[in-house]
Amino acid sequence: MNAIECLKTRRSIRRYKDEPVKHELIKKIMEVTTYAPSWKNTQIVRYTIIDDKSKIEQLAQEAVHGFVPNIKTMSRARIIAIQSVVTGICGYEADGSFSTEKEDGWEMYDAGISAQTFCLAAHELGVGTVIMEIYDEEKLRSIVPIPKGEIVTAIIGLGYPDEERKVPRRKAVDEILRFV
Repeated sequence: MNAIECLKTRRSIRRYKDEPVKHELIKKIMEVTTYAPSWKNTQIVRYTIIDDKSKIEQLAQEAVHGFVPNIKTMSRARIIAIQSVVTGICGYEADGSFSTEKEDGWEMYDAGISAQTFCLAAHELGVGTVIMEIYDEEKLRSIVPIPKGEIVTAIIGLGYPDEERKVPRRKAVDEILRFV
C-alpha cells in the first residue's frame, strides 16, 4: 500500500479478533514509529505495551473514569499501548528557558505525530488501532509502571480488526484551506 492509500484507509478500530499480536510485529511497528519527527530531534515519546488480558481488563474497569466507550474498546483489545513522553526536554533550551511561546506544548505535538505514525505503521501491517484520551493517569500509574519524569499522553488499543469501518464524511478542501 502506498502512503496516500494508507492515510486514506486507516480507521479507528474498536472491535478486535481474539488473536494475539506477536511481539515481533509490535517491534516492527515501533521500528517505523522511531522515524516520527520530533522537536529538535529530542525523541521524547515512549510506549509501554500491555498484553496481559487481566491487566488490560483492570485498566478498562479502573483507569478510564468509567467512560463506557473506552471500557468496551479496551476490553476487546489484544494489546494496549500506553504512550508517554519524557518531560522537561521538548520546548526547552539548555538553560531551562522555553524556546517558544508554546512552552512545553511541543510535547503533545510530538506525541500526536508519534501516535499517528504508530497507527499508520500498524495499519500497513494489518493491525487495527484506536487512540483513546480519556483516562485517570494516577490510577493508570498504579496499575502500570510508568517511569518518573514521564507523563501519559494517550492509550492506544491494538488488535486484528473485527470490523470494517467506512470513511466518515470529510470536510471539503475549500472549507479547511486558505491561501493568503
